[in-house]
Amino acid sequence: MSESSKPPQPPPPPVPTSADVARRAGVSRATVSYVLNNAEAVRISEPTRRRVREAAEELGYVPHAAARSLRAGHTRIVLLPTPHVPIGPLYSTFLNELQWALRRLDYTVVQYGSLGLSGDEAVRAWAELRPVAVISLGEITLTSHNVATLKRAGARAVITMGPVGVPGAHALVMDQQEVGVRAAAHLVERGRRRIGVVVPREQGLELFSAPRLAGARAVAGAEVEVLPMAYTEESAAELAARWRGLGLDAVFAYNDEYAMLLMRALQDEGLRVPGEVAVIGADDLLVGRLLRPRLSTVRIEMPTGDHLASLVDHAVREPSEVTERHDLMAAEAVHREST
Repeated sequence: MSESSKPPQPPPPPVPTSADVARRAGVSRATVSYVLNNAEAVRISEPTRRRVREAAEELGYVPHAAARSLRAGHTRIVLLPTPHVPIGPLYSTFLNELQWALRRLDYTVVQYGSLGLSGDEAVRAWAELRPVAVISLGEITLTSHNVATLKRAGARAVITMGPVGVPGAHALVMDQQEVGVRAAAHLVERGRRRIGVVVPREQGLELFSAPRLAGARAVAGAEVEVLPMAYTEESAAELAARWRGLGLDAVFAYNDEYAMLLMRALQDEGLRVPGEVAVIGADDLLVGRLLRPRLSTVRIEMPTGDHLASLVDHAVREPSEVTERHDLMAAEAVHREST
């Protein structure tokens, strides 16, 4: 059938408006706005609220985000840049909890893939969405100029997560160095002195691995050797094959996943854990307790998603030039069979 002989397509159905919802529910457009925007300052009976929501559902009406932003003077978007590298189950769970908590506070969480962008490029891309808040995980290094750019675009709060703060932004500080201190101190207390510290070969994990290494080096009595290793069976096997020549009696792996991979390779080489090599990881993953020997680890206490969401909400509702620092985590060594 030729293009000219095709039957005409029916026009798309009209987009429902708040006026349509108001007519069906028998209320004013203002009432529709109050109900669908969860306005708490206006008292509206529950039967009326239910009638408005039912009318909106029947019509398929969805409030226009841009119009809502114009009325409020800002969006409800919280921009969360997507991590560039695997961050592990502990941090993935934490970020999921944060997103759910922000949604319960009526924010729209937008994850933004910034892979390949420089700091300035990423910030300009984020600013185009006019977020009311930005939570940066620290993989893209921000400057005070970047923070100012975001605020000029309407961000009421810029929050950075990582080992250091950024001028003009609220700082949620994760002291990764303490993880290394706890791990190395645990090994030294058990008579281990020559400690290998596994550092991932994968790019992008330096934000966590570098301070953990620095923490291990700071422990008195620990002689630390850096052991680069990729998260592959081949890399773990290569390291295990030359272990006896290294003269090490213990290893602190970057996290539990790297520790489990290396421990299996060491055992395959006939090395006894913990007899010849004590092994400790970090993050306290459940699977580490299922190994034999059970994996010693550094347990990291993170705040709840609700707690962090409330900090973000406070920073948005009461923007201030005075920035705050919040320490997000505590660490403790957990002794199990592998040490």
